[in-house]
Amino acid sequence: MQGRTSLVTGANRGIGFAIAHGLAAQGARVILVVRDENAGNAAAEEIRRVTENDAVDVLVADLSSQASIREVAEQVLTRYRRLHVLVNNAGVITRRRSLTVDGIETQFAVNHLAYFLLTSLLLPRLRASAPARIVVMASDAHWTHELDFEDLQLSRGWRPVRAYSQSKLANVLFAYELARRLSGTGVTVNCAHPGGVATKLLASAFPLPAITTPLVYRFAASPARGAETPLWLATAPELEEVTGKYFVRWKAVPSSAATYDLFAARQLWEESERLTGL
Repeated sequence: MQGRTSLVTGANRGIGFAIAHGLAAQGARVILVVRDENAGNAAAEEIRRVTENDAVDVLVADLSSQASIREVAEQVLTRYRRLHVLVNNAGVITRRRSLTVDGIETQFAVNHLAYFLLTSLLLPRLRASAPARIVVMASDAHWTHELDFEDLQLSRGWRPVRAYSQSKLANVLFAYELARRLSGTGVTVNCAHPGGVATKLLASAFPLPAITTPLVYRFAASPARGAETPLWLATAPELEEVTGKYFVRWKAVPSSAATYDLFAARQLWEESERLTGL
């Protein structure tokens, strides 16, 4: 990874931090996109110290705001002549339905539209830097629901896990459609399911009593383990031409039947363009 530039969203903690750490350890320049500047600077300093790689930068963005996403994308395009790896990792689970500043349901906005918008804005730089890779952090939660194109933002029947599952299904559909559109360009797109990992996101998904929460974390994987497959997808030489796949523990596996619906993928793409103004 020497001489290559990578970007990881949600990189100040959890899986994102572990991925960023792994990329820096392999010699890459790593851009940490974080919401909290202080937390991002602390994470960057820790990565620099442990890996002895000083090429670790911090950019601040609120991925629930499309204006903020556009600002950070412009910073990347201005500051970096090349971008070889983009890891869309940041995600949220909210316990109550809420809307972003753009008037979009929060989980759909952060977990899917932020990926769609940031990737779209950075795509010219990725294509110019080919061979390049896009890694989308998905989840096996996508198996449990299908997209309701009449109510993508779940104004009816919203539940935390339903909203999360729908956003993860959108991730896989987006990744597959993007891989098809980028065929032959030297830019690959793959999805990773990290498994159940002991992160703040897990705590959001399971608002359990304090006495029970340690048990959940005890049986969950560490962030470092959850980062292994996406880091491998971002760096392994043998994967340079592999694209449009869904990976679990270093193995390409089938995703749900809904993710292979070409009409749904195109419909989601068009709706995402509309919602992001692209």
